[in-house]
Amino acid sequence: MDINLSGKRALITGAGKGIGREIAVVLTECGAEVVALSRTQADLDSLRAEIACQTIRADLTNADDARRAAEEASEIDLLVNNAGISILQPFLETTVEVFDEVLAVNVRAVLIISQVIARGMIARGDGGAIVNLSSTASSVALRDHTSYCTSKGALDQLTRIMALELGPHQIRVNSINPTVTLTPMGEMAWGDPAKSRPMLARIPLERFAKPRQVAEAVAYLLSDHADMIHGAILPVDGGFWIT
Repeated sequence: MDINLSGKRALITGAGKGIGREIAVVLTECGAEVVALSRTQADLDSLRAEIACQTIRADLTNADDARRAAEEASEIDLLVNNAGISILQPFLETTVEVFDEVLAVNVRAVLIISQVIARGMIARGDGGAIVNLSSTASSVALRDHTSYCTSKGALDQLTRIMALELGPHQIRVNSINPTVTLTPMGEMAWGDPAKSRPMLARIPLERFAKPRQVAEAVAYLLSDHADMIHGAILPVDGGFWIT
């Protein structure tokens, strides 16, 4: 089954590194015209050199900047809300500043960018597809992940509401929920074997995900092969959620 996204413009947030960068590469391989959004110009420059994409620099902790970036992207057929941050703090030490920052990037920016892009899709009348990058942490409590787990739980519910209200406009909305993925952020959070061993013990496949595996699942959900998949919360977790 070949995934052909030729003729489609895809906006990917957090495309500078990690899962987002791999998504940008995979969607380009599938024929899409990629618009990459990141807060780090050096990452955008290196990505543009690799896949010849359009780039937009934006700080998604700022609501106005998130809206400006979405408007600058112009006509978009496929949206991947991938940008996300994790700042580890125990519950009793979680600060308002960190909580607000994580929620701003992981949830609020998804709302703002999706509103702008979806309005354009509706105006053109051709439908579209949106994939939100969530996490298995959306429904499982992880020590020291107060802000992150809360944000991903909220993102899953936002995905469902988007699917409910955008479906009549033929805009499909789904979520990808990976387990620990071996990006730099994932390795930072789970690099200690004392922490990673108990997590791996809960994954029947006994391994963490690779960015490519997540990116290929995203490409599938964006494609016509997934034309009747809507409002799904899709785990890419090696079976973590069944344990």
